Amino acid sequence: IGRFAASSLALALLVAAPPALARVGDGGRQEARVAGRCSAGATSELRLRSRDGTIRVEFVLKRRAPRESWRIVLVHERRVEWRGTVRTSAADDSFRIRRSVRDLVGPDQVTTRASGPHGLTCVASATLAG
Repeated sequence: IGRFAASSLALALLVAAPPALARVGDGGRQEARVAGRCSAGATSELRLRSRDGTIRVEFVLKRRAPRESWRIVLVHERRVEWRGTVRTSAADDSFRIRRSVRDLVGPDQVTTRASGPHGLTCVASATLAG
């Protein structure tokens, strides 16, 4: 797949991934957890938890290939909050990203997109009701 085709595929995955809706946990805190949509050979999960005016974002990606570089983009309400490059570890072939974003008034949508080697992608999107 060429670079343009891979980008188009990633965009289609981003649009096609329906956001998970939050559930209310203990003490009125909200939480959302969703499995990402990944290319063959990878799995991912996105977890959001609200607490004290912030949303804790946790993104986990697992792949059976050690020491691969993945580019990650974290989007909160259509605004890029963080981007970076992460490597899967040699020990467990996975990585975990943890970040915090402000809990805005109303529903908050968070989307993560991971781009790996050979055109592999993972996309996950979740919404906290607010």
